[in-house]
Amino acid sequence: MAIQNAASVPVNTEFSIKAIIAPLMAVILGMIMVILDSTVINVAVPSLQEYFGASLKTIQWTMTGYTLALSAVIPLAGWMTDKYGAKRIFLITITLFTLGSILCSLAQTSEQLIIFRVIQGLGGGMVAPIGMAMVFRLAPPNKRGAVMGMLGIPMLLAPASGPILSGWLIEIASWHWIFIINVPIGIAAVIVGIKFLPKFENKKVPSLDILGIILAPIAFAMLAFGVNEAGTSWTSSSTLTGLIVGGVALILFIIVELNQKEPLLELRVFASSDFTRGVILSWITQIAMFGAILMIPLYLQNVRGFTPLQSGYTTLAQALASMVFMPIGGRLFDKWGARPLAMTGLTLVSIALFLLSQITVDTDMFMIVLPLIFMGAGMGLTMMPLNTHVLNSAPRRLVNRVTPLTSATQQVVTSFAIAGLTGYLTSKIMHYMSAPDTAGNIQISSTSAFSDTFFLTACIAVVGLLLTTMLRKPRVKPGDELADDEMPDAKTMISH
Repeated sequence: MAIQNAASVPVNTEFSIKAIIAPLMAVILGMIMVILDSTVINVAVPSLQEYFGASLKTIQWTMTGYTLALSAVIPLAGWMTDKYGAKRIFLITITLFTLGSILCSLAQTSEQLIIFRVIQGLGGGMVAPIGMAMVFRLAPPNKRGAVMGMLGIPMLLAPASGPILSGWLIEIASWHWIFIINVPIGIAAVIVGIKFLPKFENKKVPSLDILGIILAPIAFAMLAFGVNEAGTSWTSSSTLTGLIVGGVALILFIIVELNQKEPLLELRVFASSDFTRGVILSWITQIAMFGAILMIPLYLQNVRGFTPLQSGYTTLAQALASMVFMPIGGRLFDKWGARPLAMTGLTLVSIALFLLSQITVDTDMFMIVLPLIFMGAGMGLTMMPLNTHVLNSAPRRLVNRVTPLTSATQQVVTSFAIAGLTGYLTSKIMHYMSAPDTAGNIQISSTSAFSDTFFLTACIAVVGLLLTTMLRKPRVKPGDELADDEMPDAKTMISH
């Protein structure tokens, strides 16, 4: 018996919720593995330098190469899933990522590790957008917020848990295990996916957008490269080359896509004011979240002298709060929509960042952990309701194309946020080091710089809070609903 049209699913669809638990688990396993690898290597950098006898500049490319590969393949996700099927491409990408992890653990030189990290990124880039699109199509409309809230747990838990896991594995074993740990997770994700992920019907797709497929990876990869290099210097030749080439490619890409009948990324969806407001708010949320995730460990290790594992345990408070409030936010979204949740969540985030902006050299740890709890709770209430709002704002027939679009833009925005905040922190440290009151005292100068950086991030969060007043429930236009043949059969969801 086929699942009913999205507009006519009964309110109490308990069977449908139970039916998607298994496919949801396959998606969550894949997303945890990929997102975890975005932060797990940060703590391992000194160990990698010592093991390979390489410079910091060289080892940084293990992170840069991974990010560039992620950015480059995200725009291909929509076309690939339409052409070959979401389930098939999802399983292939998980397999490629797992193989890349095995190769990383076997690397004998820093150059090999960089190449293998790129392979990881090529596999991991499509996992999140394809996974989110599949879960969105599987979830009953009246339970969509709750289901997307469950999916959002790894999106917040994994980045915060990465430093803890990495520090622990390096302490009890070696850096190799931060990659080996992906292997059983990847195998489990593939097995569960083969058994439980439904087979969506392949769509008829036009010939591949060749100009789009060339320009998009160049634009996103070069922008990510330029922003990464800007963390050292905004005026260096590599920074300017990356930003100029990426910017020109991005402009050409936008022009090409807007004039393409079936574009690689559906930029026309920005014509929806509901979609655009939701996306801008999600960008602001990303900046606030990564500002805390990036700055707190740096402060604890560089100013307070914590070990990587100790700083990781401190950030666990934020992860746990996110895990508790994410499902709550999802359920409340189904009743209230995104605006009250985003307003409440960003209020908590703003308060947390303002509290962190008051830190001193000897701030009590309670006044660091408490804001992190506020931050986690606020992100849990905000992140997935906003993502679900964005998907709800787009025509249902374009969901496969919208998730790569939002994932790609968030990747670029996150790169700008990390590089921008790092550059601002560095400039403020230099400022305080030369100021009369703090000259020569690196600990006091660094603390003051961190305080200013948290204050800047808090101001950005307040801007987001003000923008939440403009959110409204998306208006579903005729023809936007999913057709019956796009919805998976309930029996298929169980048997596959």
